[in-house]
Formats: sequence, C-alpha cells, structure tokens
Amino acid sequence: MPNLGLRSSDVYQEGLTVQTNPMKIVGRWREGFVFDYHVVSSIYVGDDEFGHPRFDTRRSELGELLYRLKYQADKSVVDELARTVGAFVQQWSKALNAIVPVPPTLANRACQPVVLVAKALGEYLGLPCIERAVWKTKDTPQLKDVSDYNERLGLLAGAFSVDMSEVGGRKVLLLDDLYRSGATLNAVASALYDQGGAAEVYAIAMTRTRRG
Repeated sequence: MPNLGLRSSDVYQEGLTVQTNPMKIVGRWREGFVFDYHVVSSIYVGDDEFGHPRFDTRRSELGELLYRLKYQADKSVVDELARTVGAFVQQWSKALNAIVPVPPTLANRACQPVVLVAKALGEYLGLPCIERAVWKTKDTPQLKDVSDYNERLGLLAGAFSVDMSEVGGRKVLLLDDLYRSGATLNAVASALYDQGGAAEVYAIAMTRTRRG
C-alpha cells in the first residue's frame, strides 16, 4: 500500500459499497494509482461443446462493476464507480483543474465506460470533464493482443492529439478503466504534456491486469 495516510477501509467507510486496494503506478504522470486488480482468479473448467475453453472467473468488486458497464452496458453502476474514485481523489488532495478520459480504443462502442465514469466523476468533484481534449489520430490494434511493451509504444507513437486550449496550464486528472502495461496511459500523458502544455498530469486507472 502507498503511504497516503489511506487504507482501503478508509474509502470503504465513507458510505461506499466498494472495497479498494490502491496501488501506485509509475509513468510519465506526476503521481498515479490503480485501485485494484480486475480479476481475482480464473480457473480453467474444461471446454464447451465447440471446443472453446471455459473459465470460472472471479473479479474484484471494482472489476465486476466495470465488467457490467463495459460488456453488459449496465449504466446503473456508473455513479458507484464515480463515487469510489471521487472519495479517493478527495483524500488525495491534489489541486486538480480538469478530468480527461483516455480516448476509447473502440470509438464505435455504444457504451464508453471511461467517458461515462469521467463525466459522473466530474459532477461528483465539481470539475469539468473535457471529453474531447485528447483524441486518436490513427487506428491502433487491440493492445491486449500485443505482448511486447516496446511494440505497444511503437503502435501508439503519434496516435493521439491534444487541444492545447483545453488543457494548457491545467492540472489534469487522466482517467482510464484498465491498466495493463501502462503504454496507453503513458502515451496520453506524454501528449498532454508535450502537445497540450498541461502543467501537471495525475493518473488513475480503476483496475489492472495481473500481467502487463
């Protein structure tokens, strides 16, 4: 656990229903955290009738909420996710000016989890959510299918543009749903600094994979 004067139970006792386990993540940002692992365990239980492997998967509390939002389009969990992130940010005590969601990999997805949570978080904290501060300038493959970190960075080179008028001189909270290797988060943070002129970038990912 990072030395924040925080415990996961501190956030839990703020009237929230989600247990968290904050872990520090290091990157281009000034300071960053991820709240918990996405999956607690995944046990192979055999193949289905088509020969596809089946797994008994247990997710963390946050992981389950994100799964419901991302894959079942269950928007009822958005407020709970935003309040959980917001309670942490309030205790984090950074003088933030804006929230920027990481641009989605699949732009045509009907339900964009990070954007929905970022907007709700902005309302909770009284901060503007600048959805279009960063946008993708080229298509990139699903990075979960690319195992090499340097290859991921290469694929992300020049993939993002930033509107300086939106973030220049601001202290920005960069929000993502899933932290894998940090390649995407680093690429967006770099763009916010180098193209956008952001004064400071702080990063939060709600869950992380167990392997990069």
